Amino acid sequence: MDQDSFTLHDVSIFPIVRLRNEGASSPGYAPAWCAEMDRLLASQKPFALIYPTRRTDEPHDDRVARGLWLKRNKAALAARCRALIVVEPDAERRQALEAAFPSLVRAFGTPQAACATDRDAVSLARQVLGMQD
Repeated sequence: MDQDSFTLHDVSIFPIVRLRNEGASSPGYAPAWCAEMDRLLASQKPFALIYPTRRTDEPHDDRVARGLWLKRNKAALAARCRALIVVEPDAERRQALEAAFPSLVRAFGTPQAACATDRDAVSLARQVLGMQD
């Protein structure tokens, strides 16, 4: 995986992919996000996404663009992405995320989970990818 072609996602330990929250918090990031997700799908290899929890509201236009991409690519994403894992240290927020996951899985087809730590998220990603620890 060519790391230089990714600015929002860290693919240095592919097939585990991390979203770099600093890049994805700027308004207008969605086109880059969509292009990078297209490249991940084009690899034809399974992967897991780890996202830090978002502490700021996502710009409306970016949320709409990402939602449209997710709907258009639901089947391809479900075939490649083994899990989308959110790192959320706060137990109450994690519980709220977990309550929302069933509807998100129905909408976008990708299994979702929340972990308290990055270490737990990486461990879960390795498990769903069938990687040895």
